[in-house]
Amino acid sequence: MKVMISAFVAALVIASLSPIVLNQFGWSSAEQGSSESVRLD
Repeated sequence: MKVMISAFVAALVIASLSPIVLNQFGWSSAEQGSSESVRLD
């Protein structure tokens, strides 16, 4: 039971953090057609 709950919490954390991480790499801004997507640093 604890494994299922911890896996669910981990999935929520990953789902909530992934847009922030992808935005830092410029991947979500690339989907929006922003000029910042060219930056790869």
